[in-house]
Amino acid sequence: MLLTMKENKRLQVVQEVLAKERTVEEAARVLCRSERHVYRILDKVRKGGALGVIHGNRGREPVNKTPQELIERIIQLRSHTYTGFNDRHFRDELEDEEGVKIGRETVRKILRKSGTPPVKPARKRKYRGKRKAKDKFGEMLQGDGSWHDWLQGRGPWLTLVHVVDDATTYQWAEFFGQETTEAYFILCKRIFKKHGLPRCLYVDKDSIFKVNREDTIQEQLSGMRPMTTFERAMQELAIPIIWAHSPQAKGRVERRGGLNQDRLVSELRKAKASTLEEAREVLRVHLRKLNKRFVRKPADSESAFMPLPQGLELKQILCWKEERTVANNNTISFRGVPYQIPPSSYRTSWTKCKVAVHLCLDGSLHIFHKGQRIVYFRKTGVSWNDLPTAPLNTKALYQHSPRLTFSLGH
Repeated sequence: MLLTMKENKRLQVVQEVLAKERTVEEAARVLCRSERHVYRILDKVRKGGALGVIHGNRGREPVNKTPQELIERIIQLRSHTYTGFNDRHFRDELEDEEGVKIGRETVRKILRKSGTPPVKPARKRKYRGKRKAKDKFGEMLQGDGSWHDWLQGRGPWLTLVHVVDDATTYQWAEFFGQETTEAYFILCKRIFKKHGLPRCLYVDKDSIFKVNREDTIQEQLSGMRPMTTFERAMQELAIPIIWAHSPQAKGRVERRGGLNQDRLVSELRKAKASTLEEAREVLRVHLRKLNKRFVRKPADSESAFMPLPQGLELKQILCWKEERTVANNNTISFRGVPYQIPPSSYRTSWTKCKVAVHLCLDGSLHIFHKGQRIVYFRKTGVSWNDLPTAPLNTKALYQHSPRLTFSLGH
């Protein structure tokens, strides 16, 4: 009979004790056993030789071993009466219908050893490595929205739209009633005006950011992939969008969201905030404290934010755009309201012309034709919540909406 490493070490220590090279007390410390147990081992070695260090249960069948007759019965039942039952369901049926009480893991081992595969094989986990944070401030921004009972019953449920810089974990955030395109536009406009344009955005596959359907036949034939309003705006600003396949992929903004739901909720409760305006006041103080405490230094101190180009009007990019055809009476209809287009030196009549209609964040409505604004209205009363979620006809909008161009060497 072969000895294990542990048993071989035990035999060497016992032999040293028998040769009076070591005391029983020292042997007990080396073997991490009591002196009484060492005396029992010595007695076994004196009577049975080196085999005395082997545990007495070596080679014996365990008392709780499943009988072979029961094993064969379980295999037969699974192969015939209970074909297609999963392991847990099969175990429950054995107890309820066959009167056999046995553990699920025991059933699983019996079936796998007999060659019976699981009903639904476990999917192998993919290897996932930790992504290194970006080196520069503004190289990547992660965005997300968190609809939560921030006011803990003192007011309505709110959505915290927040953006986190990947390199520094610096956070921008604002409370809104809902997670909408308008909310992200408002926060992005604030960030872009203060810091510039980031190199890319990392967001989930929410319908705000991505059209989650197959392209229609017309879209396939035209070669124009449908885009959401947010995606169209980021494309105009040359900001790539990366869509995360799981919440873990954009873990930095997800973890910051969890931190907000812990600390920010407590601060709102302390301030007894009960309205959206009061919540925003508490949020401003919270962000200052959070960014002061948790922001880390980037690997590269140079900012990756790109300055806003001269002549860039964010108002006409971070807006809702639609195409319209001017009626015979020189009007267009937007959300059921007619808007009159007056004559100008540029053109007397606009009948049958294709125009681009821009609904800006301040509620104003601007109408463009071939890149030139022909009329605008200060207030429309149109709510962004009433706007459809359908993708836009980008081909016509590119033709009529103003586009910023640069000369060589600019």
